[in-house]
Amino acid sequence: MKQFVIIGNSAAGLSAVEAIRSRDKDSKIIVLSDEEHPSYCRCLISYYLAGDVKKEKILYRPESFYKDNNIELILNKKVTRVDPKKNRIVCQDKSAFDYDSLLIATGASPKFPDTKGIKKTGVFGFRTLKNTMDIDGLLAVTKSACVLGGGLVGLKVAYALKKRGVDVKVIVRSNQVLSQILDPEAAGLVKKKLEDNGIEVVLGEGVSEIIGEEKEIKAVKLDSGKAIGASLVIVGKGVSPNIDLVKNTDIKTGMGIISGNTLATNIENIYTAGDCAESFDLTLGKLAVNALWPVAVEQGKVAGSNMAGEKIQYDGSVAMNSLEFFGLPTVSLGIYNLKDLQGYLELKTYDRGANVYKKVVLQNNLLVGAVLVGNINSSGLFLKLIRERIDVSTLRDKLLEDNFGYPDIMDLVKDKEKLYV
Repeated sequence: MKQFVIIGNSAAGLSAVEAIRSRDKDSKIIVLSDEEHPSYCRCLISYYLAGDVKKEKILYRPESFYKDNNIELILNKKVTRVDPKKNRIVCQDKSAFDYDSLLIATGASPKFPDTKGIKKTGVFGFRTLKNTMDIDGLLAVTKSACVLGGGLVGLKVAYALKKRGVDVKVIVRSNQVLSQILDPEAAGLVKKKLEDNGIEVVLGEGVSEIIGEEKEIKAVKLDSGKAIGASLVIVGKGVSPNIDLVKNTDIKTGMGIISGNTLATNIENIYTAGDCAESFDLTLGKLAVNALWPVAVEQGKVAGSNMAGEKIQYDGSVAMNSLEFFGLPTVSLGIYNLKDLQGYLELKTYDRGANVYKKVVLQNNLLVGAVLVGNINSSGLFLKLIRERIDVSTLRDKLLEDNFGYPDIMDLVKDKEKLYV
């Protein structure tokens, strides 16, 4: 009987578990997590902090999932080393587990800047349910907070804190918010919506120091010398794939753990999926890390299927980000910003009165990217056009119209049975 070991108890890991169990009812499956909580939807923790959803609503799978599927779940167990030569993993507490087939789905961790005072009590990342609960426990005595970073995580936690009655300032080193997922025009609309709802956004400033005692923050000092009062600091400056456990092995890495088109690594019987995996990006045409929940789910499903003996190909991912702040929905897909890129065509429409902005990016008559603000009805259709690499030369004048929809592409889609999936 085989022993499957899954490092990671989130989207990729549990999707792999389900794929394995659908094909193999008997083999042993061990799931290890360095967190203390059973699986939850990481993308919902900001809404839990905001008070928009209850804790039980963010569970990814019910607590009975593990018993029902004969899974051995081990929490608070950090894997620090993979030993491919012995088919073994080693944990921080020196315990070890042998495997016949291994999935590395270790996710990613928040990046912390090398800022003076960054290790003071009251400075948090925002990645885990524990982070969320620790922050929540301080809000009764927190009047002001600073969020370092204008990325998606930073803005989501700023939104949550504002909804909880905290005065929030977002400090952004670049000249726009969401610089990794939006173009300047779309980012400007999001920034205005945040500011209209009482969240101050400071652009073009870094933080040089977090001021206060070891256990009591007073303020953050900007590079300009200005001090902004705050008793709570949240760092939202992106994440780094958790790949330290494969250092000093023959497992190939780049930004993440490199995978082939079956999600296998270069080492036999070792697979990777999720935020730690570097896999094929359909729009970029090369390997990339797309740390997105739907990508992790799909990768876990493919990896688990192949671990159980299938031969399923992973087609690749498309970067997709969806957000909504104070009633302003926003979506970005694929290649969104053409800075320093050649051979692409942008088409835009901007209705300032309605706060609606649309942009599509074309290359060789293929849709390779889009940004939608205010009206995101076309996002699912655009994603299908990108994934299926459909020639849109006959649709160019329709793409940005409000009534553009599935009937417009009926004659172009190869598999019409999957048109509305």
